[in-house]
Amino acid sequence: MDVGDRLELHELPGRYGDAIDDRDWERLDRIFTEDAVFDLTDLGAPRLEGLDAIRAFMDTEARHPRTHTMTNIYVDVSEDGVRLNFRIVAILPEGRVGTASYYDEVVKTEHGWRVKHRVTTLRRRDRIEGR
Repeated sequence: MDVGDRLELHELPGRYGDAIDDRDWERLDRIFTEDAVFDLTDLGAPRLEGLDAIRAFMDTEARHPRTHTMTNIYVDVSEDGVRLNFRIVAILPEGRVGTASYYDEVVKTEHGWRVKHRVTTLRRRDRIEGR
């Protein structure tokens, strides 16, 4: 993987955070594939299938932090594919600070890197499969 690809992947978490903070659901097509899966079950929310479902959930049901700050961003490349991992530190609506971990399977499309499958957890996984 070249440096340009890594840089683009490192920008994805920030682009996601800004799209959510700005409530600009149309920009989510710069983050997710059309058939993306976004698993929020560890947060007490649903497993979303497809970009339209992700946008609808974000617009109507999601409980959004006041702001997203992404950190601990890294990319792992293996014969199984490319994974993007990062953390969020967020100010929650009630004023508390919360954290979560994001585990993304990403693919390179004709429009650039996109998230194909995302799992968000309230805690760091003890062990990530395949590593």
